[in-house]
Amino acid sequence: MSDNPQTSLLLSLLAVFAPLSLVTIGGGQSAIADINRQVVDVHQWMSQAQFVDAFAISRMAPGPGSLLVTLIGWQVAGFWGAVVATMAIFGPTTFLIYAVAHIWSRKGGERWKRALEAGLRPVAAGMILAAGYVLLQAMDGGWFARAIAFASTATLLLTKVNPLLLIGAGVTVFIGLHALGLV
Repeated sequence: MSDNPQTSLLLSLLAVFAPLSLVTIGGGQSAIADINRQVVDVHQWMSQAQFVDAFAISRMAPGPGSLLVTLIGWQVAGFWGAVVATMAIFGPTTFLIYAVAHIWSRKGGERWKRALEAGLRPVAAGMILAAGYVLLQAMDGGWFARAIAFASTATLLLTKVNPLLLIGAGVTVFIGLHALGLV
C-alpha cells in the first residue's frame, strides 16, 4: 500500500467496506456479521465490546443503520476515516441500485425477475439472522442480557408494544437485578 500510515488506513477501510457494500442483500444489517469479522478479527481495529457499543450507537442515531461503518471509520482514522468508510459502504451500492432499478423498471413481471426476488428473500433473512447471532455472542451482560434480548424480540414480534417501552423495561429490570447482586 502506501508509506503514509493514514493513507494506508484509509485504503484499508475502502478495501473492507466497498466489497461489503455489494453484498448487503436485505439492507445494511445483513452485512453486520462480516463487518464484525473484518473489524474485530481480521484487522483488529476494535474490540468485540467496542464493536457492540458502536452498533448500539448506530441503531439509536437517526439515519440508516449502515452508519455503523461511519463510527468504525472514525475510530480507525478520524474524520477522513469516517468519510471514506461511509462513501465505501454507500457508493458502490448506490451506483449498482441505480443501474438495476433502471433495468428492473423496464422488465415487467418476467419469470426470471420473480424467481430472483423469491431466491433473494431467504438469503437476506439468513444474513440478518447471522448478524443477530454475532451480536448476541458479543453482548456483555451474560445470560440475563441474552434473555432480555430474546424476550424483547418475541414481544416485538407478537405485539404492537412501543420499542421504547421495552428498552425502558429492560434497563429497569437490569438495574434492579444488578442492585440486588443477581447479575
